[in-house]
Amino acid sequence: MQSIQRKWKWLVLCLLPLFPTYSQTRYSLQEAIQYGVTHNINVKNSQTDAQSAESRIGEIRSVGLPQVNASVSLMDNLIIQRVFLPAIFFDPQAPEGAPPVPVQFGVKYSGNAGLQLNQMIFNAQWLLGLKAAQAYRELAVKNVTQSKIQIAESVSKAYYGVLVAEERAKLLDLNIQRLDSLTREMGEMNKKGFVEKLDVDRLEVSLNNLKTERSKVQNMVDLSYYMLKFQMGMKLDEAIQLTDRINETDVEKIAAEVKASDVNDFKYDQRVDYSILKSNLLLSEMDVENNKRGYYPTVSAFAGYGYNTGRNGFGEVWGSPWFNNANIGLSVNIPVFDGFAKKYKIQQAKFTVDKVKQSLSLVEQSIDLQIRSANITIINGLETLKTQKRNLDLAQEVVRVSKIKYQSGTGSNIEVINAESALKEAQTNYFASLYELLLSKVDLDKAKGKLNY
Repeated sequence: MQSIQRKWKWLVLCLLPLFPTYSQTRYSLQEAIQYGVTHNINVKNSQTDAQSAESRIGEIRSVGLPQVNASVSLMDNLIIQRVFLPAIFFDPQAPEGAPPVPVQFGVKYSGNAGLQLNQMIFNAQWLLGLKAAQAYRELAVKNVTQSKIQIAESVSKAYYGVLVAEERAKLLDLNIQRLDSLTREMGEMNKKGFVEKLDVDRLEVSLNNLKTERSKVQNMVDLSYYMLKFQMGMKLDEAIQLTDRINETDVEKIAAEVKASDVNDFKYDQRVDYSILKSNLLLSEMDVENNKRGYYPTVSAFAGYGYNTGRNGFGEVWGSPWFNNANIGLSVNIPVFDGFAKKYKIQQAKFTVDKVKQSLSLVEQSIDLQIRSANITIINGLETLKTQKRNLDLAQEVVRVSKIKYQSGTGSNIEVINAESALKEAQTNYFASLYELLLSKVDLDKAKGKLNY
């Protein structure tokens, strides 16, 4: 018997890899955000841009390093050019006015091989470029941070969307169970002749409507999951489970934070988009200085060493001696007049600086508005949620009482149906208000630069 069991275990272990396995991963809100920051394509693209920025910085730095070039050439002078010399060079007795004599100078085959070294000694624009490289690097890092914050915002809102949709689905399930139980009870009472068939039919219509609504909400839950996984950079067919839940403590925490917060207790540099704009301002100012330095002279040194030869026979080129040559020098380039091109470039760069400064002022006003708007929206949302919670509690109590009255014969079937409809509406309004409140909290955290990622 044990031998047969071992054989079965062995067979299962062998066949197990042939069947697909599905794992379900649990995520808290912070874990979902971290997953999105790691896997979302937009973040990966911004990180790739940062790597590209490092390569660009290396390219700028390389301009100041020695530049070495090697060259090799072999030339076949198919027709050697002729020059004309006075006849007296060949015949001292040649009469005046004698026609010049054509003479060929050169060989049919010639070869050259050399090495050229260039070294920049002074270039004011390049020196400024080294300073700008650090600002450019910081800008690339800030762009990555901005992408992460955007993903944190999107994942947070999608995560809350799933939680709210699931809570609404749970309440609808309770409504269906309650109404289904009442419908079955009324069906039994109808069989005994205590209630009319019309009353049972009305309850069944309400029950069917609730089931249809539940199906729609389930579709909304599925769609919310798809949206969350998309924002996280996850495959849509991968199964996940959310561990966080919405409770009264979360709402109380939001209320406490809003009450204790001060809209003026904020620094603009906490916002990464504002910090990015300041980096752009620094680079724009450097661009003005860079164009001004275009008037400065540039100094470079050069050196060369090589060999050359020449013969009338192709085979003789390789066997003949090659003669060396060398040179060394200093080059100074002094800009004199460029048709006012640099002048107009400087003007354009200054206009860009002015635009960035104006944009900074506009962003400051925008941030102030976002913070105050989000703060007011949360305050209103808390009040609305409080009212909707009260309405929900009242609607539940009305359903309970109307059901008791109907079962005791003192109430009508219409009262029960109306109470159920009012409860469903109260539930919808409550969760809509809760979702809006959670989104407003995310917006406030983003506006204050406190969105975690």
